[in-house]
Amino acid sequence: MNKKGSEKKRHVVPWLNKAEWEQVRDNLFSMDSSQQRFALERISAWRARCTDSFPLTVESTAYLVRCQMRDRSGQLTGEDLIMMYAMALVKFVHLTLESRQRRRGKPLRQLARKLNIPEWVVDLRHEIVHHKFPSLKLCRKGCKVVLEWLQQEFWSRQPGGAPDERWDLQSDGEDEEADVKLIQEDELVARQKEVDAYRKARELLISYEKDQYQASDDGSFEDKDKSLWQAPLADMSRLLGKIKQFALESSELLIDVLLEDGFLVPTMEQLETLGCATSDSASPTEPRVPQTFLRFWLLLLKMLNSPSFIHLFLEKLFVELKLLSKKEPNGHRCFYISAWISEVLLCNNNKSEYHFETKLQKKARMKDRIFINRIQLRWQQLLSACLDAPCISTPHLIQLILDDMEHPPPQETREKLFQLCCIYTQTERSEDSTPLQQQPIYTVEMLLDKMQHSWQDARPLHSSPMDTERSEECKWAEAASPGASAPARPAEGLRWSNRDLNRLKCGLKLF
Repeated sequence: MNKKGSEKKRHVVPWLNKAEWEQVRDNLFSMDSSQQRFALERISAWRARCTDSFPLTVESTAYLVRCQMRDRSGQLTGEDLIMMYAMALVKFVHLTLESRQRRRGKPLRQLARKLNIPEWVVDLRHEIVHHKFPSLKLCRKGCKVVLEWLQQEFWSRQPGGAPDERWDLQSDGEDEEADVKLIQEDELVARQKEVDAYRKARELLISYEKDQYQASDDGSFEDKDKSLWQAPLADMSRLLGKIKQFALESSELLIDVLLEDGFLVPTMEQLETLGCATSDSASPTEPRVPQTFLRFWLLLLKMLNSPSFIHLFLEKLFVELKLLSKKEPNGHRCFYISAWISEVLLCNNNKSEYHFETKLQKKARMKDRIFINRIQLRWQQLLSACLDAPCISTPHLIQLILDDMEHPPPQETREKLFQLCCIYTQTERSEDSTPLQQQPIYTVEMLLDKMQHSWQDARPLHSSPMDTERSEECKWAEAASPGASAPARPAEGLRWSNRDLNRLKCGLKLF
């Protein structure tokens, strides 16, 4: 058994012996045309002896050497030489890489990198296949580089003059191991790029904060002129240019970093440094970013302003608000996320009450806006995202969305929907909102008791629990229809069940 296992693997080769193999190898890579011609004749004889198992690398080498010989002979010029070199390079890539690609299903560039073949050779082959022929100089360079690769990677590595006829193949175990290693290396490179990009985004935003703090000698911005915020110095302009370039490459990552604590969501220490008193903030039900803190970030947000950025910014804000609504719906972070949503929506709002303001009043109001020109927002998506993130400011945000829709529902339907949302979030209507009609004031207990009596009167004697559930759903859906009064819901804080959300969405879909 040991003797059988120690036997060497035998190969059937078309050359006579090791001496003939070495002679052909040396003649192929010599600069003597007569020696190269002799080598090509011997390769032709080898091919005739074993057509089925002829090494692909030997075939490709002969084809490339033949191109160089015809080039030196002067028999071909111009386009004919380019065509000849192009076909030789395409054949090399085909024999060496494309057969592997069909088996492994991997990109040619990845296979070329794995075999130490220059990637620009693959690009050259791609241009030739798509009828974009390169220059003669580039073709000659490609042929030279490929022949050097064949000499180093194949001809110089064959022991005893017996090349492996399956050199272009690897064992399954070795190939799988190499593939796994390559995938892991690619993942590490991609992960490292993400870490570097994240670190760069934080460094840029921290530099912006430092420059804004240094805009004032005493660190207080309340008594400073607004021109400090709107006329950046040369250093700030260069920094804003770097941030804008980064946003073009990784806008999502930049917004993710902006929404971290310490940036658009300030810490208490930052608010104290900026002199933002608690009274500066709007109420939790109608959140607004403090004016001083808004101006702190206004330069950056105005520079990044574009429809695509605003859409992505709102999308990220609502995603973050949805996560916070389950953890801390009344917390500090939730307030500022809601406040930034409110600021963006108000920038897009053109209410009639602004039509009678003076030019100076309008100019002062426009200075503190992230953008001025109206943007076509995705109102249906915003409305759905707002309902998926219930918090104490949800009625206010829904009111802003409904007020600014190009094709809003009827006023009566909007009023019903708004009342329904207030019941869910246990919030009160603002003083400036006038109801459509005076209605008696009910307590939660009175409304709940009234609904229970109405359900008992309407429920059949032999109804099933499923029928009761179905009738209950219908009543909540009818709440949004004109002429219907909004039903009440027990006071349970801000914990919404899936059934509650479905009821609210059911009412909103009616318009």
